[in-house]
Amino acid sequence: MPLVDIRQMAAEAAAAKVGLGAFNVVLLEFAHAEVEAAERVGVPIVLQLSENAIKYHGGKIAPLGAALLALAHEASVPVAVHLDHAESVDLCKAAVDLGFNSVMYDGSHLDDATNRDTTAAVVEFCHAAGVAVEAELGEVGGKNGVHDPSARTNPEDAAAFVADTGVDLLAVAVGSSHAMTTRGAVLDTELISAIRDAVPVPLVLHGSSGVSDEGMVAAIKAGMTKINVSTHLNVGFTGVVREILNADEKIVDPRKYVGPGRAHVTDEVARLLSLYTTA
Repeated sequence: MPLVDIRQMAAEAAAAKVGLGAFNVVLLEFAHAEVEAAERVGVPIVLQLSENAIKYHGGKIAPLGAALLALAHEASVPVAVHLDHAESVDLCKAAVDLGFNSVMYDGSHLDDATNRDTTAAVVEFCHAAGVAVEAELGEVGGKNGVHDPSARTNPEDAAAFVADTGVDLLAVAVGSSHAMTTRGAVLDTELISAIRDAVPVPLVLHGSSGVSDEGMVAAIKAGMTKINVSTHLNVGFTGVVREILNADEKIVDPRKYVGPGRAHVTDEVARLLSLYTTA
C-alpha cells in the first residue's frame, strides 16, 4: 500500500493511548523481518534508517532506502519510512528526494539557538514536500555510547521548542539511554505525563532497548507514543547467529545463520508490537 503519514499514525496511536513501534534497519534482513512482524500482528509500523547505518552502507542512502520504500509499498499494513538521527541537513534533503515520508533531524550536538534555527529550516523544506519532522530537544542519554539516564527534558522548554520549530514529533529525555544492552533503565512516568500535557505533538522515546516490558507499558500509558527500538534487536539477532556458528564451525552459507537471526527479529518485533498496542 502507499506510504502512510507518520503524523496520522502517531495521532491515532496517541488518541488510542497505544504505542507506535518504530524499528531500525541495520541490514536489509531486519526490514523484511519487521514488515513481516507488523503483518502478523496487523498493526502499523515505522521502518527507520539512521545516518550511522547509511554510513555503514557506503554513505549512500539510495540502495537500502529504496529497498525500504519497496517493502513499504508491498506491505499489507500501514508503513512509514523514516530517516533516524540525521545530523546532516543534506541527508535530510536526500531522504525527502528519495521518497521518505518522515525524517528526524538531530541537532542535539548544536547550541540551543542554532538547533532551533536549523530544525525550523528543516521543517520548512520538509513540510513543503509533505514530509513529517521529528526532533530531539537537548540530548537523550547514551548517544555515542555515553550512558547518562540522568538527562531530563523540561516540559516548558519542550513546548517552546515545538512552537519555535514546528516539528511534528518530539524525542524527549525521561530516563532512557541509547545503545543499552540491558533493560534496567527506569523511566520517569510523571515527567512523561507532564511533557505530554505541555506539548501539542506526539512524544518519542529513544533508548527503549534499555527499558523493561513493564516500563514500556507504563510509559505508553503515561503519554509516550512513538517507541524507537534498535539495540535490543541487534542483541537478539547476534545472539542467535553466535550460537549457531559456535555449534557448527563448518557452516559457511550465511543463509543458515542469518535466516534464523532474522526469524528471531520477526518474532521479537511481533511480540513488542503486540505489547505496545495492548498497553
